[in-house]
Amino acid sequence: MRFGAHISIAGKIYQVAERAKRIGCNTAQIFSRNPRGWQLKELLLDEVKRLKDDLERFDIHPLIVHMPYLPNLASSKVGLYLKSVNALEEDLRRSEILGAPYLVTHIGSFGESSREEGLERVSEGINTAFNKVRNDVILLLENTAGAGRELGSRFEEMARIIENIKEKERIGICLDTCHGFVSGYDFRTKKAVSETLKLFDNLIGLERLKVIHANDSKSPLGSHIDRHWHIGEGYIGEEGFKALLHHPAIRKPPISSGNLVSSFRSEIRNLPIIIETPFKESGDDLKNLAILRRLAK
Repeated sequence: MRFGAHISIAGKIYQVAERAKRIGCNTAQIFSRNPRGWQLKELLLDEVKRLKDDLERFDIHPLIVHMPYLPNLASSKVGLYLKSVNALEEDLRRSEILGAPYLVTHIGSFGESSREEGLERVSEGINTAFNKVRNDVILLLENTAGAGRELGSRFEEMARIIENIKEKERIGICLDTCHGFVSGYDFRTKKAVSETLKLFDNLIGLERLKVIHANDSKSPLGSHIDRHWHIGEGYIGEEGFKALLHHPAIRKPPISSGNLVSSFRSEIRNLPIIIETPFKESGDDLKNLAILRRLAK
């Protein structure tokens, strides 16, 4: 396992490496642009080269890019939908430039249409983007809290999206523990973690799990209220995170047999574990990462 945090890109993009190193990351997640706008800031090749060199020097990998907040691949509004697909294409290209093997995206809300129509639009939008951008970046669907008309809170919905993707080797999952918990998937005990990951494997396949967003929850199980909290201080608790970090699916690469994982390889899996916990004081990320590392021992 490799532990990291979401790192600010304020200033120069290469400053990400030093910021990540300062809090003890050996993986990191970033936005490649302003997360609350549509405008793009050009990636300068000399700055990108310095970023890559520093990440390699500090042994920080993989770099993970997260899509901005505004795109909605499930939107029933034509204008917003087309802008969202275009944003996905742009971020697939930018991820390749940055040397990031993974791009994480939220799935979106289906608006005034039906849930089924929203799921179909997501798959169609991803297929369009994949057809236009030919690279090796793997798009990771992030599960959601399931508030309102939000898609992607159920493993069944994510499986349905993947089912309709033409190039399935380019798609994976980023599992957010807080989002999963408030959607009704329990992570509080060893038994609960095993049951949740078994269901994930049955519906999606553990081989598609590429990144974990490790966030405790300030909201109770099944509440659909998305409030990330510090590791061990929320409803999931230290016992839950310890169980998750020691589960074979997280620690070792799975061996697929048909649609289900039958066993696990002997080597340690370098699965990226990213925190998106509240950041109010300078030591918050350092503290949360230290707790995860302790629980993983």
